[in-house]
Amino acid sequence: MTTTAKAIAKTVPTSPPPDTDRKMTNHSATPFLGLAPFLRMSIAGGDLRQVAQSLLEQAGNEQTNAALWMNLSTAFFSIGQREMGLSIQEQALLLQRTYRIPAPRQPARFRLLMLMAAGDLAENTPLDCLLENGDIDLIFYYASPDAPLPPSLPAHDALLVAIADGEANRPILQGLEALLRDWPKPVLNAPQHIPNTERGAASALLQQIPGLLMPPTRQISRAALQAIAGGDARLSDVFADCQFPVILRPVGSQAGRDLARIDDLPGITRYLAGVADPSFYLSRFIDYTDANGVFRKYRIALIAGQPFACHMGISAHWMIHYVNAGMYEDSAKRAEEAAFMDNFAAFAERHGDALKAIYQRAKLDYLCIDCAETRDGELLIFEIDHVMVVHAMDPADLFPYKQEHMLKVRRAFENLLFGLSAPQPLAL
Repeated sequence: MTTTAKAIAKTVPTSPPPDTDRKMTNHSATPFLGLAPFLRMSIAGGDLRQVAQSLLEQAGNEQTNAALWMNLSTAFFSIGQREMGLSIQEQALLLQRTYRIPAPRQPARFRLLMLMAAGDLAENTPLDCLLENGDIDLIFYYASPDAPLPPSLPAHDALLVAIADGEANRPILQGLEALLRDWPKPVLNAPQHIPNTERGAASALLQQIPGLLMPPTRQISRAALQAIAGGDARLSDVFADCQFPVILRPVGSQAGRDLARIDDLPGITRYLAGVADPSFYLSRFIDYTDANGVFRKYRIALIAGQPFACHMGISAHWMIHYVNAGMYEDSAKRAEEAAFMDNFAAFAERHGDALKAIYQRAKLDYLCIDCAETRDGELLIFEIDHVMVVHAMDPADLFPYKQEHMLKVRRAFENLLFGLSAPQPLAL
């Protein structure tokens, strides 16, 4: 790029000037885009770097245009420039903390206030990707520990806590618990239940459920791993049933960053040599191949406890990400995914008790599950979370079956919203 975002960021005042509100009205034509258009362009193979360059040049001349700067930060996140994206986002949030994506179809049928946290694309529920081009106004407020709710409360019909669990976000979530306990509007994904999605907490929560397998997951320090690698400690010192092969990933990592299978003690040493993080999640590796050595990973959405198929990735490698599983290149894989989605009712019935238990224990109105089936027929849980990306953006010529099934997910969430009339406890 011809100009760096850091250089532009330095020109933005560290606190809004006295006439910020007046200046912001001059930029009212700039829409806040959210994630959806960037994700759609990425899936279609568009040049996001060119988009980032164009926004960057514009931002240099519009230093108080908060929506533009937020869009620029999303563009940088989308091209993998996380630190620059965070820096740009910080500047935008100094100017403004509330953003809107108005429903394209007006008047809107519903107004949803989403409480967000500063951070990258994995920090909040990307609901705009599921609900794009609908009749629901989305209002985004970026909360902070000092201001967990907006000082000037936007009109809304319900509130969704979209904030991911994480050490930096827990003060916000804790502050919201008391504030939202008697909220006059319905609250979805109440803040006190968000910590149930933390990997260690989730693994503890989902033990002793017939038909469900989630290996215990523990946090372990770098020093403890080094002691194990050096023979001064044993894996069983962490928890009794842990043995090689194991899975390691840094605490706070998302999208498979530095996720690795470790087969022996030297493997720990090699792993630590390439990963500098201070703490990690450790769990036992479960081989979930079928008889032909093929791995399949499913993404399931639970909406008010009802399960919906979002996708299935198929790969010869255990670490499956949909975008690199060959689904776009292999028509046979797509045909198998189509059959899975068409016949999802059988999957949901087969694992109905396990899915119901997840809903009852997690206590979240909207939750996604990354999972598989073991050879013994158990539902193997990798992760439960409310910040996974769910969308219907894959090209219809390659994935003609997806529009129908993703519309079911969208309609279920819309019906959840439209059915809200007063604050009520989660139905179990």
